[in-house]
Amino acid sequence: MVAYMTKETFKRPDWDEYFMDIAHVVSNRGNCIRRKVAAVIVSDRRIISTGYNGTPRGIANCFEGGCPRCASDAPSGESLGECICAHAEENAIVQAAYHGIAVKDSMLYCTLSPCLMCTKMIINAGIKEVVYETEYHFTEQSRELFATAGVLCRQFKRM
Repeated sequence: MVAYMTKETFKRPDWDEYFMDIAHVVSNRGNCIRRKVAAVIVSDRRIISTGYNGTPRGIANCFEGGCPRCASDAPSGESLGECICAHAEENAIVQAAYHGIAVKDSMLYCTLSPCLMCTKMIINAGIKEVVYETEYHFTEQSRELFATAGVLCRQFKRM
């Protein structure tokens, strides 16, 4: 006999929760020793690209010493110009381009709020909406750029 859930006990994730949960799974592939971050690009509720943070293709992984800045004792948020790791949003956009997949008018789910550099890449790639979970150095300048460019940017809150 099959036991069925009742309407009261059945919980189906909404689309934001579904894609953010997938982003968290993708973050497990991140090879940065400081922080694991991921991005998932979605078009018409279909995943078209994913990205996680880490060193560029063909470079020793961060956890293998590939990024001297990450291996140093530099405080969080400092000497970021010395870090060779690519950001999750950057990798998701680049992976789509590498495989010839257009991201125009898509949505990007990311585990952390985008930095200024990624904000500019998101705008130039034609992504129309960004959903992030945790805020991390999300500057007013990034917020203003998204607003001016007409990119909806919102924080995901788990229920």
